[in-house]
Amino acid sequence: MKVDIVARSGDGWQGEASSVVVPAFEGELGILDGREPLLAVLRPGTVWVESGSGEKTFEVPQGFVVVDSNVVTIVVDDSGEGELHLEELDD
Repeated sequence: MKVDIVARSGDGWQGEASSVVVPAFEGELGILDGREPLLAVLRPGTVWVESGSGEKTFEVPQGFVVVDSNVVTIVVDDSGEGELHLEELDD
């Protein structure tokens, strides 16, 4: 599935994934290929993107996630107090 992480500033990341885990308001939310359409509010936390080439992690502030037609779009607010680190984190 396609993954897009976008911020109000225009920063972003795109890639392909077999699974994505996002920090939803009610807890961690796992998203797999073929997921039914979904809209969820995100809290600040870590996004995990798993692909054939390994796992990538990103620190994101609050925002929301939309899943539709095997496209995961994560929109985050980088205009406030939270920090946006779209670069891959080192383990």
